[in-house]
Amino acid sequence: MKKTLLIILTLCLLCGVDCSAFTKYVTNNLNLRYEANAHSYILTVIPRGTAVTIDEDCDCKWVPVEYNGYVGYISTKYLSSKPVRKTYTSRRGTSVRKVGNSSYNRHGSIRHYTNSYGNRVQSPTYYDSRPAGATALCRDGSYSFSQSRRGTCSHHGGVARWY
Repeated sequence: MKKTLLIILTLCLLCGVDCSAFTKYVTNNLNLRYEANAHSYILTVIPRGTAVTIDEDCDCKWVPVEYNGYVGYISTKYLSSKPVRKTYTSRRGTSVRKVGNSSYNRHGSIRHYTNSYGNRVQSPTYYDSRPAGATALCRDGSYSFSQSRRGTCSHHGGVARWY
């Protein structure tokens, strides 16, 4: 029995299998950074609920991870041992309902905001297909009409695709 266990352990080491890895789950959309600090360059964003593998379960503030071909650091305060739901809830308490081809707020009209250039822009809205004028698809499935990349889809999980 001991020989069998020793052979299995040796094979794991020779094949590069990491027997000490831990799976954690991202609790918020999390920036994967180039260096282990909050001011470092952001490589990509790891979506909420994504499982990541870390080498050691420590009391560290930052841990190295690999995600979609990127290798960088994430903050451990946004990791959980238990799986996290990938759905988003509204922070403002405004209920959004789907009507036909798009989403409207509870008052029955599409919402708008004034951007940093002073222009009135339609807020991200759910549609069955890409609407005219949409500049980005947000990760929660809504379409953004932003005229600037800065802050686009910030309350909708980030940008999934630019148009």
